[in-house]
Amino acid sequence: MSTTGQSQVEPRKVGNTRAARSTAVGSGGAGPRGVLDAYFRITERGSTLTREFRGGIVTFFTMAYIVILNPLILGGFSADAAPVDVAGGWLPAEQVGAMTGLTAGAMTILFGLVANLPFGLAAGLGINSFLAVSVIQDVTWPEAMGLVVINGVLIVIFGLTGIRTAIFHAIPKDLKAAITVGIGLFITFIGFVDSGFVTRTPAGPPVQLGDSGSIVSIPTMIFVVGLLIMGALVARGVQGAILIGIVISTVLAVIAEAVLKIGPATADNPHGWHLNTPVLAGQFASLPDMSLAGNFDLFGSFTRIGALAATMLVFTLVFTNFFDAMGTMTGLAKNAGLAHKDGTFPRLKAAFVVEGLGAVSGGMGSSSSNTVYVDSAAGIGEGARTGLAAIVTGLLFLGSMFFTPLTSVVPIEVAAAALVLVGTLMCAQIKEINFKRFSSAMPAFLTLITMPLTYSIANGIGAGFIAWVVVNTAAGRYRKIHPLMWIVAAGFLVYFARGPITVLLS
Repeated sequence: MSTTGQSQVEPRKVGNTRAARSTAVGSGGAGPRGVLDAYFRITERGSTLTREFRGGIVTFFTMAYIVILNPLILGGFSADAAPVDVAGGWLPAEQVGAMTGLTAGAMTILFGLVANLPFGLAAGLGINSFLAVSVIQDVTWPEAMGLVVINGVLIVIFGLTGIRTAIFHAIPKDLKAAITVGIGLFITFIGFVDSGFVTRTPAGPPVQLGDSGSIVSIPTMIFVVGLLIMGALVARGVQGAILIGIVISTVLAVIAEAVLKIGPATADNPHGWHLNTPVLAGQFASLPDMSLAGNFDLFGSFTRIGALAATMLVFTLVFTNFFDAMGTMTGLAKNAGLAHKDGTFPRLKAAFVVEGLGAVSGGMGSSSSNTVYVDSAAGIGEGARTGLAAIVTGLLFLGSMFFTPLTSVVPIEVAAAALVLVGTLMCAQIKEINFKRFSSAMPAFLTLITMPLTYSIANGIGAGFIAWVVVNTAAGRYRKIHPLMWIVAAGFLVYFARGPITVLLS
């Protein structure tokens, strides 16, 4: 389903007539528009230039928070406000922000040109948090980024040799559908948490509605209003529903902040804006500092902590990166109507290779591994179906290096509303799961429920893989289990038990 009011677009041939191209793109085969149509196959995928540009803009605004958030996770404006590594080093926030925009922009543009898919790439939140919380306790920041580069090189090799594609083909269709639904639930939960609609509780149930079961903050109310506006526009089949909703909600947020002086969320102001404060004031542009480029040590961690410990860190990075991206691309391709019956999608191998290069570039630029973002579903919901939308997103990311203060005008509460809306649409894939057969139902259920509850796509895939192998073997269907499923399930067992294994081997 598409939020542009059309049904979900299935891959199809539309024909190469001048009239068909004129309808979709606005010109015949000659001229710039005709060239774009021919290269990106815009008409063939049932899209238009307008939808591609609009989808690319929406994807950027739902991902733009990473330019603000990544420096908060990896860097600081002083050593006292930053994750400090084992040698006392730290990453300056302004430099991390510049490299975050640069690598996200460059890799998203490359992905659009090579893979021709409407997916945005940026620093992965799971990996950057893992680096900041766990890895730099034992190694320096350059050494940690060296591990990220090695992780990316391995993923590129897996993509080039076809190993990643082979694993993708080995996944049963029920699990592929469950991955899509799980991602839908995952991004919905992200939206709820980021907006303050759902909060953690110190006692009792793990989460609750708002504060003590009630919505008490203006930012959360704007999230609710924005979600209802977008939902109403989608229900009426309005073109550009998500983008219109983002604009209206941002205007409401700016007005609310100007009148009520809400301010950012802090310990003393728990009901403030959770990330970006929507203020139209101060300096909007500045020159980016790219001095972190090339600041990595490829093998330093192996010397500092030993080959075994460094290898286990690489193993963790590869498994997280490998299956997070695979699951995300599977769900996005299905949501865009670009997936075939077996779950594959156009330029599959190219997509896997470029995504691996995103990890390499992120390590080389100290912005952390860059990977496909599930937030791209918002742009797909606006009608984006080709790599042209990704190029638009990438160009906006490059521009964000110079206009970081301006990108912070859109609060995370507004972006969260778009994620919840798209999560709703992605859950339509649940009809593809055969819940009548328990050997399919249990692994699929574990896949889709583990993702939001553990905040990890890779964890959901791992739970599904292991359950599929065990339950189907017990049901006497072991001959129908692809050999790669056994291998990957065994790998996930190691992945889930890597903590005790590391202790035992040490």
